[in-house]
Amino acid sequence: MFQPDKNPEIKRIYDSAVNNGYQPKTGEVFPTDQTALIIAGTNQVQVVAMKWGFPGFKTGQSIINARSETVLQKQMFAESFQKRRCVYPTTGFFEWSKTKQKYKFNFSNDPQTLFIAGCYNYFDDTPQSILFTTAPNESMIKIHDRMPLILAKDQINRWIYDDEFADKFLTATMPQLISNEEK
Repeated sequence: MFQPDKNPEIKRIYDSAVNNGYQPKTGEVFPTDQTALIIAGTNQVQVVAMKWGFPGFKTGQSIINARSETVLQKQMFAESFQKRRCVYPTTGFFEWSKTKQKYKFNFSNDPQTLFIAGCYNYFDDTPQSILFTTAPNESMIKIHDRMPLILAKDQINRWIYDDEFADKFLTATMPQLISNEEK
């Protein structure tokens, strides 16, 4: 979820992307949509937008996430993780249960900002991104067997610029979240 109208921090990020010449999608973002991302800039982080999903192995397929525990062993992701880490700012995310029920996750019922770790690469000179998932904690395990790799706001720069921090964060314990069933 990318709701700039309901969260001042997300609005600043969205406005920064727009001011930089991008048009990220707002609302519910789906694979292959353009989404706002925080990436390394020359002297500080910058906000851009790019397509969510790496090209898959079949025509029209998109790979939208990578397991954080194995990212360094996977040729498709290792170099991108090492050289082009990014952060997805959002006001929450959706997961579907095994019974096909949709749940929204965040820190609270308010649209607080979540930051999800990811990386990007260039395919035919076009940047495309994926996010990282990890083993679920207690707040997620009953709904889904994976959860996003969630950063605290004060970890964004270290995730993007500090290789040692990023390597260790791939197996970090995730914060507890709350879920609301979507009707």
